Amino acid sequence: MDSMAGIRLRDALERHQISLCLAALAAGFLAGAALPGASALQALINPAIALLLYATFLAVPFTRIRAGLLDLRFLGLLLLLNFVLVPALVFVLSRFVAHDAALLTGVLLVLLAPCVDYVIVFSALGGADHGKLLAATPLLMIAQLLLLPPFLWLFTSGSVAGLIEPGPFLEALVFLILLPLAAAAATQLLAGRRPAFRALAAAGNASMVPLMLVVLFTVAASQARRVLEEGLSLAWLVPLYAVFLAVMVLAGAFTGRAGGLDYGSARALAFSGATRNSLVVLPLALALPDAGGTAAAVVTQTFVELAGMALCIRFIPQLLPRPAGRAAGESNRRNRR
Repeated sequence: MDSMAGIRLRDALERHQISLCLAALAAGFLAGAALPGASALQALINPAIALLLYATFLAVPFTRIRAGLLDLRFLGLLLLLNFVLVPALVFVLSRFVAHDAALLTGVLLVLLAPCVDYVIVFSALGGADHGKLLAATPLLMIAQLLLLPPFLWLFTSGSVAGLIEPGPFLEALVFLILLPLAAAAATQLLAGRRPAFRALAAAGNASMVPLMLVVLFTVAASQARRVLEEGLSLAWLVPLYAVFLAVMVLAGAFTGRAGGLDYGSARALAFSGATRNSLVVLPLALALPDAGGTAAAVVTQTFVELAGMALCIRFIPQLLPRPAGRAAGESNRRNRR
């Protein structure tokens, strides 16, 4: 495939990415419901996400990551959003399922933990400054590891706070973030010397949408039966999770604007506030005494969020548009190329 054909294919995938993401979710769910062995695909989720993040990191100049670490205003607003505003909203929403201990635990586990993996990809597809989110990943991981136990203690009267283990969080940081990041940095370094690595680096952007479709299909197929087994008991959770996502997108946008952030950083806040660490907290849910209901609550959030993110890719840029002059300048540069 020549370079122009590759560019046309990439542009076509990006234009139709919302419908493609929703189709991948639907196909995965149907496959998982129909095939008894589909749950075995769970073992492929983390490798698929790691590969997706590697492709995403290839498209991030590492100077932007360095700049993200120095943007204290963005980091402060990110912590405020995820560890002050989110817990306040989660406490209110969780009262609607407080009568069911398993569902309550699942809701708290998943909504109190900000996402550190595929949020970077979704934010990149939505035109956010995903380099700053990448730079903030270790901070978000450490903060949620320290704050999840006290939040759970406050919201459940201490019944599950002592069951939080650091292992899944540390494994996610190493295998989903640090290793793909190191591999992408090495690829970028070698791209200036060897044509094979230059071609690999150039393929990063083009592969993001196809790899996202693989991740969505794998997650949906592997978790479909767990959701179906719980059936109507999860019905309360779908509108609850949808409200959380919508409110946090708006809260992130407002926080970014009120904090004086540029449009890319404000979009990053909106994506971070809305996305949760479901794939990392799922092992914690499965280790609890009433694993079935708790894990199903976590997985249901994953489905609602992934469907919602497919829409956020389009609507967050409309909510937080580029300044008119800058958008026109970028369009002119693309036309000259």
